[in-house]
Amino acid sequence: MIRDPEGFETFIDSLRKFVRDRLAPREAEIARLNDVPEDLVREMADQGLFGYSIPEAYGGAGMTTEELIRAALELSQCSVAFRARVGTNTGIGSEALVADGTEAQKAAYLPRLASGEVTGCFALTEPNAGSDATALRTTAVRDGDHYVLNGEKCFITNAPLADFFTVMARTDPAAPGAKGITAFLVERGTPGLSTGSPYDKMGQAGSPVSAVYMKDCRVPASQIIGGREGQGFKTAMKVLNKQRIHLAALCVGPAIRMLDDTMRFVAEREQFGRPLMDFQLVQAMIADCQTEIQAARALILQTARERDAGQDVTLNASICKYFASEMCGRVADRCVQMHGGYGYISDYGIERFYRDVRLFRLYEGTSQIHQLTIARNTLTQAGYTPGR
Repeated sequence: MIRDPEGFETFIDSLRKFVRDRLAPREAEIARLNDVPEDLVREMADQGLFGYSIPEAYGGAGMTTEELIRAALELSQCSVAFRARVGTNTGIGSEALVADGTEAQKAAYLPRLASGEVTGCFALTEPNAGSDATALRTTAVRDGDHYVLNGEKCFITNAPLADFFTVMARTDPAAPGAKGITAFLVERGTPGLSTGSPYDKMGQAGSPVSAVYMKDCRVPASQIIGGREGQGFKTAMKVLNKQRIHLAALCVGPAIRMLDDTMRFVAEREQFGRPLMDFQLVQAMIADCQTEIQAARALILQTARERDAGQDVTLNASICKYFASEMCGRVADRCVQMHGGYGYISDYGIERFYRDVRLFRLYEGTSQIHQLTIARNTLTQAGYTPGR
């Protein structure tokens, strides 16, 4: 749902110009430094990028799902590091609070997240609890008015620079699976909380990711999101349902950018006395890229509108994330191929995108987990009972 179509198109034009004029020209610098410089962080904050999906009452833009998707399609047409820097604030780092936080929790954290004053992150994954998130071993034991947290999280985006962490921990060891999981807000500086050194990753330079450690970390009971034990996994699923649609859009933007850059290359590069774009096998790859990009975009926008209308989008959110992330990988591969040998060196940037987008098929549900989710939901909707 677009609340003000004319005003929103003006906003999209401004965002597109910002991405093209201010962010894209500094991609090589970010890759070299493995960091987003503070001056660009301030510029992104001034543009309101940190608060897209945070309600207006707390200083954000209060975007609908469709508006968030449209913005993501534009922002992601530059280095992944830029959207990752703001993404936890306007996505998984704030969404648990927006969905289930108490009024006091929202008032304390959301305005600072929306302004970019602080950075949040979402600490769910563990060394032995990735695809099976209900297997987490981080514990939270009640001790008077506090809980004592012990455990380790891994692969947490923005953990090295986060000011607070949404931590999923098991408060009831006797409860099976998801039932005993509770969500906590843990601030950096809390004794017993620490983060590891940023991982040396295949791609996504400038987006710091690390482990999070809790050793006898005392957290006030008032820091339980929503104030109730045992609701953490439900909160996490609310976060991930929306975020999977959002992430799907963030897969389409890089695909658009890669195809645009590649078309420019094949229009200029000549072989056998003709530009590469004249060769039918090159045209076939362009056609495949464009077709898949348009299909993913249409599916994601449809699902966003369904979510705004209050429909259950659990199935379609998985379909969006699965299809868009796999599509982006295929587009990256074709674009490297169309660049030929130039696609394998860093001068043209396409090899960086090729490495960066590989992660899309792994986080927030691997493609294989989404295949299982899609199949299970499809069978259930048809009246069958898988796994009996």
